[in-house]
Amino acid sequence: MADDNAAADLGDDLGGGGEAPAKKGGLKGAFPALLKWILIALAAVIFIITVVFIAVKLMTKSSSSNTAIPISEEYTTQREELEWYTSLDQVRTQTSDPIASSVSVQVVLGYKKDDKQASSEITARRIEIIDYLRRYFSSKTAEELGPGREDEIKIEIREGINDNILSNSKIRSVMFTAKDVVSQ
Repeated sequence: MADDNAAADLGDDLGGGGEAPAKKGGLKGAFPALLKWILIALAAVIFIITVVFIAVKLMTKSSSSNTAIPISEEYTTQREELEWYTSLDQVRTQTSDPIASSVSVQVVLGYKKDDKQASSEITARRIEIIDYLRRYFSSKTAEELGPGREDEIKIEIREGINDNILSNSKIRSVMFTAKDVVSQ
């Protein structure tokens, strides 16, 4: 028996006797293995992209810092450029309080740029406008003329001049270059 094993070993070493195991060599053996690793890598990339996409989607959905912030119309719309009528005299009068306060106001009127008709009508009705302003301020109390109500006062003056004095044009804005209310 030992001789049979020795002969078989000798035959294998010499290339005879028994079958040799089949070797897969060359391109035929490497192609399936290469294809397997390419498919694994492709599946991994698709998996990673899907996970990242879902994570980003979830984070942006729950995040309030990425939401659109509404912008006030004050910042989005351009304000109209105006020309200013500055030739009105300073108006001095007294308030309608029981103990009257002195009021001194310098008013300028804004009208549409290059509107020659508004400029000429304001100039033509300058005395009426000054009288209207004097009557307006003398009908108010010192409290009604306080600094917290300036915007309301400007709107009332603008509407009063447009409705009662001007006929062919409109003023767009009223500003105070000086406004003093002095209690006595």
